[in-house]
Amino acid sequence: MLQSCGEGAGNVIVMVGHTKGGVGKTAIALQLALSRALDGRDVLLIDADRQGSAQEAITMRAEAGRTPALACVHLEDGRALRAQMAALAARHDDTVVDVGGRDSMALRVALTRADVLLAPVVPRAVDVWALRDLAELIEQAQETRESEGLPPLRTYAALSMADPGSNQDNIDTVAALAHYPQLTVLEAPVRRRKAIANAMAQGLSVRETQAGDPKAVAEITALCGQLFERLETVE
Repeated sequence: MLQSCGEGAGNVIVMVGHTKGGVGKTAIALQLALSRALDGRDVLLIDADRQGSAQEAITMRAEAGRTPALACVHLEDGRALRAQMAALAARHDDTVVDVGGRDSMALRVALTRADVLLAPVVPRAVDVWALRDLAELIEQAQETRESEGLPPLRTYAALSMADPGSNQDNIDTVAALAHYPQLTVLEAPVRRRKAIANAMAQGLSVRETQAGDPKAVAEITALCGQLFERLETVE
């Protein structure tokens, strides 16, 4: 069973976002942040979703006295996110930003200020249709970054809440993603697993749960590993 998800460069800001809600975004953001923390990284989780689910999960973790502790701030307002994200991130090895599933100022700010985008994509038609809106926002953000002298945003997508096996929905969604050059697909699908939802409800990584699910652990670790290994290669 894999237990590490890579080293990675310091002060990297990874946003987990999409214009579509219900894609498992917060669960993945939490698992990425906790995986990095368990690997000894100093991690900040920024909850930029007005629902505040990530912050609630981390609050429960802190109240239970779990270690490692994870720093978490709630910055759903786009202006606050723009003003504070870089300064907060500079104090940590990694920053994971959970952005609400809609076109918002917070999403647009994160696209222009983060280093990396990870877009979870559920393999169903309505979620594939939403990729056009996300692709357009990515292009706009890349233009803004270029005009401001910022490096391009590194952009990735991964299947989320996928059904088990190599079924037709998964195959069709990966094929559809090939039509969006704005996104590089990671070969690390995360299935629809109860263990991931249960872990989030306790503010835990799937690696920490007593009734561990080896498949869930392997999937989260593979996703985290592929993402941060690519960042190491770029660096």
